[in-house]
Amino acid sequence: MKKHILMTILSLAVAFSLNAKDTDLVMATTTSTDNTGLLDDIYPVYKKATGVDIKWTAVGTGKALEMGKNCDADILFVHSPAVEKKFVDEGYGIDRTPVMYNDFILIGHKSLADKFKNKSLKETFQIIENEKIKFFSRGDKSGTNNKEIAVWKAAIGQAPEKESWYNQTGQGMISTINIAAEQKGVTLTDRGTFIKYEHGLGGKSDFEIISEGDANLKNFYSVIAVNPKNCEKADYENATEFINWITSDDGQKFIEDFKLMGKPLFTPDAKTRKES
Repeated sequence: MKKHILMTILSLAVAFSLNAKDTDLVMATTTSTDNTGLLDDIYPVYKKATGVDIKWTAVGTGKALEMGKNCDADILFVHSPAVEKKFVDEGYGIDRTPVMYNDFILIGHKSLADKFKNKSLKETFQIIENEKIKFFSRGDKSGTNNKEIAVWKAAIGQAPEKESWYNQTGQGMISTINIAAEQKGVTLTDRGTFIKYEHGLGGKSDFEIISEGDANLKNFYSVIAVNPKNCEKADYENATEFINWITSDDGQKFIEDFKLMGKPLFTPDAKTRKES
């Protein structure tokens, strides 16, 4: 009798363990998403709502996609549409879903600001090239780096590479801004990270926005579940739950209300974006 009861308990325990929900979601995201503090604020809210821990690694979009390909993440939170689509088309990711956007801006040391007044984005980049103004690129195949290269190509026909005034930091956005500030140069950043940078300096910095508002500078973020057909251990259940939450009314309201110095860092667009 005791043996029978013991076997029943063991069977129930095994069944429970097989059906128990995993409580970890492994995310690969971008430094720009992480630098703003958005995920730090989402984490306790999401854990309270779902019981799931989000464990994220912040790298450039290119490296985040590589993590997905290598089955080192369950979900990606990234911002480089062209390479995201390729990632999905090649079967590595599924359920690519819009979440939010902000925009890219060109920032420069205040001593340079007058050079760029009333100039278009194309003219601004041409001035940088012609006057050999120190430009600092992340150079890391991130979403920001991809956008920067695209803007250079549109402005002057090609992206700089070995020019003495063109510097590739190989680092994240905040680090790149800091280097550009020290060197009194120029860099391209997402607006959210720049607001975070200014917030860290009490709203005072030697950098100014020297170009903004161009239609080509929108910065779209999406989430992508790692395809379980490619990675059998990928936690598709928790990835789907996060996608559903971040695109829900609650998740979108959270993004809308996320501000620093009274400034919104992102605009939610899960309900409005058709394609990017």
